[in-house]
Amino acid sequence: MKKLVTLIAAFAFAGSAAAQSFPWKAVHIVVPNPPGGTVDIVARAVQQGLSEKLSQPVVVEVKPGGNNIIGTEIVARAAADGHTILLGGTHTVINPLLRKLPYDGLNAFTPVARLAATPNVIAVHQSVPVHTIDELRALAKTRPLNFATSPSGNGIYLAGERFKALAGIEMNSVPYQGGVQAAVAVAGGHAEVLVAPLSDAMPHVASGKLRVLAVTSPERVDSLKDVPTLAESGLKGFQALQWFGAFVPAGTPRPTIERLSAEMLESIQRPAVASAFAKLGLSVMPLGPDAFAEFLRSETVMFAAAIRQAGVKAE
Repeated sequence: MKKLVTLIAAFAFAGSAAAQSFPWKAVHIVVPNPPGGTVDIVARAVQQGLSEKLSQPVVVEVKPGGNNIIGTEIVARAAADGHTILLGGTHTVINPLLRKLPYDGLNAFTPVARLAATPNVIAVHQSVPVHTIDELRALAKTRPLNFATSPSGNGIYLAGERFKALAGIEMNSVPYQGGVQAAVAVAGGHAEVLVAPLSDAMPHVASGKLRVLAVTSPERVDSLKDVPTLAESGLKGFQALQWFGAFVPAGTPRPTIERLSAEMLESIQRPAVASAFAKLGLSVMPLGPDAFAEFLRSETVMFAAAIRQAGVKAE
């Protein structure tokens, strides 16, 4: 009888918890990238505003490793109640195209909101005697250059491979844990060329250690108005943005997704956040759940083609 009473009480508690309106406890934003990078910055920009809107603590957890798989899997296996959020990016789309995963790829998640984006840059260490893409191409044809990038198969790596193919040059790829680490390496003179998000490179551009030759966005960016796009530099047909967005485990109730999306998008568009982003070369690029889902479908098609072009093999 005692066991029956305990069981009934347990079911009653579970039913009561399920009936509570979201949120009823702390919300965790999981960053699957290295600390201090753009994904981490975007997560922390959302953190304060989201906490105020939800009246609950919002905790940012940095869980890097395994080509972003470790942190992503944590969210895929979390309860589908809105309290665990993945701050994802291009790797969220690319990993299912290249790797056997311990979760069901994009099917393991429901998109909540696209938040921000930044172009990649083609940059060089200040000692490299080039100031344009044409000069870089000419130099690369006289001797091998080392370019710092991220691990094989992620968005930054693919951007580098696409640039090499379009420019008709060969460069030796030197992989680092992420764009921040790659930018530090080139700024320190350990590699000559950088292909990485502008937001990761910006501190070293400001210090004069890196010289940006071109950006991969369709238009010039406000923070580097004198720097041409790749198209303006004679390499048309190549655009690449590193974007950042929020996901929750598949099965999360639609009202919870809509609440999170509205609150996150409002948080990211606060004037202070937009101003801070602009200094880093980040732009607020908001999309709600349905528009973000459509964007992800187009990104999947684009990256599948880029992977074939770069000759990257699935693991």
